[in-house]
Amino acid sequence: MKKNIAVIFGGRSSEHEVSCVSAATVIRSLDEEKYNVILVGITKDGRWLLVDKLKEIEDGSWRESRVNAIISPDTEDKALVLLAEGTYRLQPVDVIFPVLHGLNGEDGTIQGLFEMAQIPYVGCGVLASAVSMDKVYTKIIVEDLGIRQAQFVHIRRSDLTQMEDALDRAEAKLSYPMFVKPSRAGSSVGVSKAEDREALSKALSKAAEHDRNILVEETIVGREVECAVLGGKEIKASGVGEILAAADFYDYDAKYNNQESKTLIDPPMPEETREEIRKSAAEIFKAVDGYGLSRVDFFIAENGEVVFNEINTLPGFTSISMYPMLWAAQGIKTPALADELIRLAEERFE
Repeated sequence: MKKNIAVIFGGRSSEHEVSCVSAATVIRSLDEEKYNVILVGITKDGRWLLVDKLKEIEDGSWRESRVNAIISPDTEDKALVLLAEGTYRLQPVDVIFPVLHGLNGEDGTIQGLFEMAQIPYVGCGVLASAVSMDKVYTKIIVEDLGIRQAQFVHIRRSDLTQMEDALDRAEAKLSYPMFVKPSRAGSSVGVSKAEDREALSKALSKAAEHDRNILVEETIVGREVECAVLGGKEIKASGVGEILAAADFYDYDAKYNNQESKTLIDPPMPEETREEIRKSAAEIFKAVDGYGLSRVDFFIAENGEVVFNEINTLPGFTSISMYPMLWAAQGIKTPALADELIRLAEERFE
């Protein structure tokens, strides 16, 4: 019998549009001989809608659906509740495949709903999702591993009422230029590079528009590299890919809108550096209690030192996304990758 796979996409996040593109890639990769694919889109204002066809995702018309599709939290149902014109019916679901990036999708909130419903789902659980989404608390965990990472200062939005004190605290530990990031905003949204005190003040205010916790980091000059992790009881790390950003840093616009940004699969580097990245990626994935998939990002500094940057528990699946490209280079094409992620989702609930 075919398994009912609910692919959930969109979401109330700044990465809504990218999620739709990622979802289209995932949907095309799901074997129709194995799976009955149910499409559920979440609009930017939080409506859950049943979507009929992939084409509606591609042209954006899915947002006009008149059928609501919400997850029943009743563990006996293990189903979507489909609501239309005053009627309802239950649509059983075997596995949920969330293709949601950023807040309200990658931060543990929706994973909690899946747990309440007791429906197996692709990707990390509540704890791993929440911790990995929060850059400050990821850094606190990684500190205990002894893995090199950028030095940082944690500043809260409430600290900005005393801006001069906040600036002094950052300058006491870090040198310019500094990177300023909202702790829980995804895909480099709200990130700034501050070259001096005035720019730092503006960067903190900008980051505070996106989150109440702000991360101020030392600047690491070097190559930006990424490693894909896959697994549950057994964990595998892919090869290493490199980002060649078209902008000063790999922000949201450079990643998705600037065609000059490039990705390299298996770039040249010392073999011991490659192995250190792969080993550290797996260690960090374990430390945050990861399951299913994650992409772990590093810098290779000018002196050759490997420096951890961040972990993404629901990485992109677009045509330019590193995660599926890294596994394809290992001989695991996207359809096989989707099969394995679904298998791992079921394994986790055994």
